[in-house]
Amino acid sequence: MKNNRAYEKNRREERAPREEQVNEQLVAGRNAVRELLASGRDVDKIFTARGEREGSITALVSEAIARKIPVVEVDRRKLDTMCTHRHHQGIVAFAAARDYATVDDMLALAESKGEKPFIVIADGIEDPHNLGAIIRSAECAGAHGLIIPKRRAVGLTDVVAKASAGAIEHLLIAKEVNLSDTIRDLQKKGVWVYAADMDGTNYCDTDFSSGVALVLGNEGSGISRLVLENCDFTVSIPMFGQINSMNVSAAGAVLLCEIARQRHFGR
Repeated sequence: MKNNRAYEKNRREERAPREEQVNEQLVAGRNAVRELLASGRDVDKIFTARGEREGSITALVSEAIARKIPVVEVDRRKLDTMCTHRHHQGIVAFAAARDYATVDDMLALAESKGEKPFIVIADGIEDPHNLGAIIRSAECAGAHGLIIPKRRAVGLTDVVAKASAGAIEHLLIAKEVNLSDTIRDLQKKGVWVYAADMDGTNYCDTDFSSGVALVLGNEGSGISRLVLENCDFTVSIPMFGQINSMNVSAAGAVLLCEIARQRHFGR
């Protein structure tokens, strides 16, 4: 991957409090998790105590897997810490701060407005404050939606919602299992996919006037190799200081504003 080495040099960037450390959307206990699943509400992740997948937990895990909800086995002491001494009975779930949309919803929204699609893809963002800031910038720029992966990334936690300053309520957000497949589907529908990468073309020289999907990568490792290989173009922001990259949410804001400018005022 082109940008891994450069991103690795910038691990001073704020790193994520892990998703499981954010307790505002936490649901603990077998009955509570059962009711959460029954409600149809979107669930970001389920944690179970290692060695306790038996009885009612087995049924809950099976249902979660059927709904493609990530299930992670952890030490029971980790569940104790996550729950701050609440009785968790070996299972904890994190509900999304709002329900997820679909990529088709985003494309339909663009069509209903008579606009070319404008989508943001957040590939493995781990810091909820970064994701919230990206959501806010995307909404302000007029994007039709944002896509995040199901695994190895923060979901729509309450911290993300707060960091978005309310934008989470106005932007369609989808959660996809395979971002590479999602990118290929977008390309088939006439959307050009641009990766934000340090080795890319100067964004000021890039034409964003067609249907656009902008990919932003993980705080430490950047855009994953397979995702990067499936993008159509690579764009970068020139750096003139001693630090060779911006925080991902700051870089995203710069690129999103340029895309919005071209869409509304031309090149």
